[in-house]
Amino acid sequence: MSSATQYLADALKALAQPTRLKIIDFLRGGERCVCEIFPSIDEEQSNTSRHLNQMQTHGILSRRKDGVKIYYAIKHPEVFEIIDLASAIVKREIELRSSLINNVEN
Repeated sequence: MSSATQYLADALKALAQPTRLKIIDFLRGGERCVCEIFPSIDEEQSNTSRHLNQMQTHGILSRRKDGVKIYYAIKHPEVFEIIDLASAIVKREIELRSSLINNVEN
C-alpha cells in the first residue's frame, strides 16, 4: 500500500468516530475554544482533547493557542463536504432499507 493510500485511510479513520463527528458538526460555526467544544458536545474535557489531538494530527483540524486557551478549526472546508456526502449516502440507504422492509410487511 502506498503512503498516500495509508494517509487517506488514516484521515478517514480520524473522521469515523461519533465524538469526532459531533466536534466537526460543532465547528461548522467556525473556530472554537476547547472550553466551548466539550460542554457543547456533552463529553469530558480529557476525552474531547484526545479526539481533537487525533484529528489535528491527521490534518483535519488546525490549532492555535491564545494565552492559556487552545482554539480549533476545520483545516480544510472539504471535510464538511465529505461528512455531508456520507450523510446523504446513509440517509438514502436507510430510506431504501425502510422501503424494502415496508414492502415485505405489506
